[in-house]
Amino acid sequence: NLNPRYCLFGDTVNTASRMESNSESDKIHISEFTAALLQAETENSDFFLESRGLVAIKGKGYLNTYWVHRKNKSLLMAISSEAELEISEE
Repeated sequence: NLNPRYCLFGDTVNTASRMESNSESDKIHISEFTAALLQAETENSDFFLESRGLVAIKGKGYLNTYWVHRKNKSLLMAISSEAELEISEE
C-alpha cells in the first residue's frame, strides 16, 4: 500500500483532545487562547462566549475554558430543523 500515513502530535492536538474529552454533549468547548482570538470576532456575530472557569485538564493543569453559544437559539433550532428535513428527504 503506497498511501501515505500521517500522525499529528503536539500541543494543539493535545489541547483539542482535552477540550473534547472535558466537554459536554452538544457544546463547543474552547481554550482561553482560542477565546482570546475569537473575542473580537464574536462582538458583532451570532455567537458569544461563556466562561466555564478553571477546569482541570489532564497534562495541562487548571485552564480557563469557555463555551461557545449562539445568541439566537430560535435561529439555531430553525437551522437544525431544516437540516433534519433535508436528511429525511434523501
